[in-house]
Amino acid sequence: MDYDHLRNELVGNYSNLSRRLKQITRYAMSNPNDMALETIVVIAERADVPPSSLIRFAKSFGFNGFREMQKVFQQGLVKSSSDYRKRVQTLNRQLSQQGEVALSNLENFINGGIEALHGLRESVTDEQIENAASILAKANVIHIAAQHRSFPIAAYLTYALSHLSVPNILLDSVGGMFAERGKTVRKGDVVLAVSYSPYANEVLKLVEVVQERKIPVIVITDSVLGPLAPFADVCLEVKETEVFGFRGLVLSSLMCLSLSLIVELGKQLEH
Repeated sequence: MDYDHLRNELVGNYSNLSRRLKQITRYAMSNPNDMALETIVVIAERADVPPSSLIRFAKSFGFNGFREMQKVFQQGLVKSSSDYRKRVQTLNRQLSQQGEVALSNLENFINGGIEALHGLRESVTDEQIENAASILAKANVIHIAAQHRSFPIAAYLTYALSHLSVPNILLDSVGGMFAERGKTVRKGDVVLAVSYSPYANEVLKLVEVVQERKIPVIVITDSVLGPLAPFADVCLEVKETEVFGFRGLVLSSLMCLSLSLIVELGKQLEH
């Protein structure tokens, strides 16, 4: 089993796992480097589980023990170890091979952004936008949750919602208080979560907890098979595209989706 296969197995079987194994899955997907490099004792401490649970976790996916599973994470780490400098070197090499007909860097990234927008047209429907806006319109407070590279679109959403005079809270990690701020979500509120692979453990844990409390959740993510999707009342799938290994192109699609959602919400609030 290679790393991509293992990752698909973790995502596909997430809803069938026990609560403890779900906890480990969230940690593994958010911290694949730790899973590859740290000892079982360190990983268990950071994931807040007993070491024996990590062994059970590995065996539940067909491995003889945790060490055997860890080798797959190590293979994935080696595969993804190229940094931005190597990506730029690849870009320059490919462009030089194209000669005089080569597209500029800008043109390549524009084409990638256009491809991402075409993907958005196929993955999200008007009905989904209307349903998500309907849920948001009924909220006392909208709690927007995102971490890492998903955070910029969350910041825009709180900006746009504030201009609509819609009560909202941006759940950030200032002071390491993400989990504590998440506890302020109350009945009648809605959580709007944005997360992309590798999924932020804090966001995964939040949507699971609030869904158990019957609080509506709107999810924006990269796959309807991802670990956030099972907790969503509405799951808006915005797939990523890559140009020379860079994945930031999804931001153009996320902005387009966010604007559509905000306009629809504004329309519904007027009625």
